[in-house]
Amino acid sequence: MALPDYQTLMLPVLRLAAKGETSVPIASQALADEFHLTPEERDLMLPSGAQRVLHNRVHWAKFYLSKAGLIEQPRRGRFLASEKGRQVLQQNPARIDVEFLLKDATFADFYRGRLETTDEPRSPSDSPPAIPAAQGETPEEQIDAAYQTLSAALSSELLARILQYDDVFFEALVVDLLVAMGYGGTHRNAAERLGRSGDGGVDGVISEDRLGLDRIYIQAKRYQPSSTIGRPAIQAFVGSLVGLGATKGVFITTSSYSAQALDYVSRLPQRVVLIDGARLTALMIEHNIGVRTNRVVEFKRVDEDYFSLES
Repeated sequence: MALPDYQTLMLPVLRLAAKGETSVPIASQALADEFHLTPEERDLMLPSGAQRVLHNRVHWAKFYLSKAGLIEQPRRGRFLASEKGRQVLQQNPARIDVEFLLKDATFADFYRGRLETTDEPRSPSDSPPAIPAAQGETPEEQIDAAYQTLSAALSSELLARILQYDDVFFEALVVDLLVAMGYGGTHRNAAERLGRSGDGGVDGVISEDRLGLDRIYIQAKRYQPSSTIGRPAIQAFVGSLVGLGATKGVFITTSSYSAQALDYVSRLPQRVVLIDGARLTALMIEHNIGVRTNRVVEFKRVDEDYFSLES
């Protein structure tokens, strides 16, 4: 079955916690078995790659249950059902979700951000989560999804901007990117070599390392995103590599490659890398070529090591 969202996991997590002390990894394994998840679903990572989706959802299910007083944490990394949680289970609820938990006044205050304190300031952990009750994604999943959406929009805009300029600009962009990635030695050396060879399907050559011990041959083509580069163009490029006695090449384009071209490259004795428009813009974003940071948001977690120190 499909990977359950964090609200669907609330009742199963509470039931596990009622059997005795457990942890997120242990609970995740048990729930993966209970829901008959496939190996792919068990190992699915958040887009950020920071955590497995299942672990993240179990964590947030446990977090909300604890805010409603249904789960308590007797020691670091462990949790179990509270007496209140056991009483809820005795009612045999069909489902526990945010809507169910909102019946509890304390949880409702926490969730809606109306937790009133008089003598003490509000704890940062009591900040209201920016997640609607009807939505099944955890806060991390929402953040990652928003990041992916913004990155996709930025990639599309970068491609549109590149296509507004000529081949000379594109060549300079490729130089900037390769140098930022650590190739070519210095920017001047890279610029001198790229675009100079013009040797039968090869646009340039660039050093793989600062000492120039190995060289990579480059082909850069600025095409419309709707275009597809087929196997013949890649064969011509590879033929040029063979004629030059080269073993490494990179074909960079703003468009895409056909399945036949990709299959052909995968079978070559030479090491040839195909960079399409999507990967090109992803590399530009990663290495800050043509983009600049607009805002940095830091997310922090509790330092478990700090709180595990002996008193």
